[in-house]
Amino acid sequence: MSQLLISVTSVEEAKLALIHGADIIDLKDPASGALGALSLPIIQAVLTLVDGKKPVSATIGDLAMQPELIIPAVEALVALKVDFIKIGFFPNDDYQAVLKNLQPIAVTGVNLIAVLFAEYQYEVDLMAVLKKYGFIGVMLDTAQKNGLSLFDNYTDKQCTDFAQQARSYDLSFGLAGSLKLEHVAQAKLLKPNYIGFRGGVCVNSQRQLRLDLQKLAAVRIAL
Repeated sequence: MSQLLISVTSVEEAKLALIHGADIIDLKDPASGALGALSLPIIQAVLTLVDGKKPVSATIGDLAMQPELIIPAVEALVALKVDFIKIGFFPNDDYQAVLKNLQPIAVTGVNLIAVLFAEYQYEVDLMAVLKKYGFIGVMLDTAQKNGLSLFDNYTDKQCTDFAQQARSYDLSFGLAGSLKLEHVAQAKLLKPNYIGFRGGVCVNSQRQLRLDLQKLAAVRIAL
């Protein structure tokens, strides 16, 4: 069964997500971009609240794929003992320098998740490369938060191919991207390890507004 990932922005939202059955508490700041990062004090406060009851993931922010930006952000989350660290793969001609610098971190047992975006094109061998450099999973998301969902950007075949490729490299994989209750059945067909929600479980489906408890409960039941 796919796990439920809920993105939260505060300790208060983390409490609500836990009460309503989130399997993974994900930390990000929707006001700062697709993968906007929360401040380290907020991340620490949520980790203290969760206290190991559920895994916690966090994003490093919408950063350019440059080692001097990526590595310090990752190391800061490693120091806080975040369970899963999500790194957005934004358009770049060459990810090699970043990957080489991340590998020594990955081999220590840090769980790195590559977030790939449905709007962008990637090299066909990227998942093989991610596996080689120690990533444990991939997540398919949307970069543009314009009301279009993952399934508006990716065909059924593209989604199926993504899922099959992730499994072939023994990578965990998740789906997100303006997903709502109506998308759960379609997402479940792909049998992802987890399905992520933010805007779809917020008031008025606006990702920068507060969580909607009825929507949270409905998504939990649907999964």
